[in-house]
Amino acid sequence: MNRLGRVSWPYRRRLIPIVLGVIALLGLVAEQSVSAAPHGEFSWPLQPRPTVERQFDKPAQDWLPGHRGVDLAGAPGQAVLAAGDGIVVFAGTVAGKPVVSIDHPAGFRTTYEPVQAEVSVGLRVGRGTRIGTLVVGHEGCAAAACLHWGARREASGHSRREYMDPLGLLHPTLRLKPVT
Repeated sequence: MNRLGRVSWPYRRRLIPIVLGVIALLGLVAEQSVSAAPHGEFSWPLQPRPTVERQFDKPAQDWLPGHRGVDLAGAPGQAVLAAGDGIVVFAGTVAGKPVVSIDHPAGFRTTYEPVQAEVSVGLRVGRGTRIGTLVVGHEGCAAAACLHWGARREASGHSRREYMDPLGLLHPTLRLKPVT
């Protein structure tokens, strides 16, 4: 600093790249937080916020053992809500269990089981829309009833179907790109 309290030119020259770098980094963080969930905001499918009884455990290959979703503690008869905007693509039973599946923009599908459906196939739902009620019957759950909530990215022209942790829809992972 000079005697007038101003930063002299050599110091300003060093500060400029730092300030520009911070601005670029903040721009990337803002861009990533918006684009991390390009299909809109997601919320918990049970309210109030449930405890997670069992975490996601992605198998190395689709046909190997794993846990392709999370188990959320609930109560029998509790309302199950659509986690995000989408279209109901399945409301029925699979292997004797009642299931609801919703397709979301950007190629995501969420599934909810065991859920007695209150929606029908083709219905457009918004985040927080009641899609059914939680029923007893999810094995291995310590709670009175558990919602198995799954998510996957559907296959596209350049990628395969991929199971993913649905909790990542609630708290997107930020990945910063290098500044060039």
